[in-house]
Amino acid sequence: MIRRIINFYSEGFSNMRLGKTLWLVVLVKLVVIFVVLRLFFMPDILSERAGEGNEADYVSTQMTERAGL
Repeated sequence: MIRRIINFYSEGFSNMRLGKTLWLVVLVKLVVIFVVLRLFFMPDILSERAGEGNEADYVSTQMTERAGL
């Protein structure tokens, strides 16, 4: 059954013309969207606020301060 499913998709994609182009456009858009989101909206705060090698200390301090311990 798995072989039939794989064969179904492989034959379907091999006979496509416009579909391949559309899938390529979709994949390129997804990559661009995630790269842009990562660069602009998800800064690397840990490396900015904690010194090199002090990441674990920074995280534990932040967790205990927020928990009120």
